[in-house]
Amino acid sequence: MFFQRLTDYPMTAFNNFQLQATTRLSLVPSVHEKSNITQIRLRVYISNCYLKEPIISRLTSNHGLVVNIIRAMLQANTDREGYFDLQLRGTVPQICSGLVYLEHLNLTIIGKPNVDGDGWHC
Repeated sequence: MFFQRLTDYPMTAFNNFQLQATTRLSLVPSVHEKSNITQIRLRVYISNCYLKEPIISRLTSNHGLVVNIIRAMLQANTDREGYFDLQLRGTVPQICSGLVYLEHLNLTIIGKPNVDGDGWHC
């Protein structure tokens, strides 16, 4: 009976039904989204006014980035700024969004010129 009803509909209606039936939500990125993932490495200088702010956490939670801390130099109770050497991984829009966030905080950001090399050379 179900198949008899489908044959009564034009093929475009059946195709629309199939598209709607296969739509699903997922927290796991699709193969297409995974192929668009890229990474950058950078050094972010943190002034002492941001030492207690969750800057790295916000890159992950608000901008969807995977953050790998390569090196960190932070000192409490000092007037000197510290820094993080970071590897950011995500889609280009996620990385751009994260960089805009860091720039909005007026942090000094220095990109690593050679991602494949060993040293940071900042």
